[in-house]
Amino acid sequence: MCAIVNAESALALLLGANQLKRVQRTGWVMRGIANAETVSDHSFGVAFIALVLAQYVDEPIDTVKLITTALIHDLPEAVLSDIPSPACLHLPRQSKTAAERSALSVLLDEIPQGERWQDWWRDFAEQSSVEARLVDDADRLDLLLQAYVYEQTTGNRWLEEFWSEPCADSFAYPISRSIFDELCETRAKAMEDMCAG
Repeated sequence: MCAIVNAESALALLLGANQLKRVQRTGWVMRGIANAETVSDHSFGVAFIALVLAQYVDEPIDTVKLITTALIHDLPEAVLSDIPSPACLHLPRQSKTAAERSALSVLLDEIPQGERWQDWWRDFAEQSSVEARLVDDADRLDLLLQAYVYEQTTGNRWLEEFWSEPCADSFAYPISRSIFDELCETRAKAMEDMCAG
């Protein structure tokens, strides 16, 4: 049985989410990337990577929860924008998470699955399920894949900090660690080739 349709609420959510197509990822902008990816671009990348990672995990996975979580993990940025990590150092502890919960509530409160999606978003924030941990791994991998692509396509060398922080142990699943290791090897080879050429 279909939920009662509230077109006004559905449209408000769609317009809010559409904003993510215009919100550039500030980490890239701050490092001089012209035409940086948007939050929407990133969310697609995370969803696709999570879908791929799920094929290699021997635990039961709710694919609807996985993809929904990946698509909404940054949905609050439609209201708050992409707050860069350095700014978070100057905010009261947990204030960003509280603001994100509030923004998500405004966006999702009046849609039929809004409460469930908010629960899944909290689950992601708390890393309390296999789906949440896969999305977190995918989130990190998408960031690194994008850093690699920007290094290769723009020659930007201000992205080294993205590589110094993560390590294979920061991923929850062996497949994520393996992809990270492979990406690091691919990057090292590309850097050698650039220095040699």
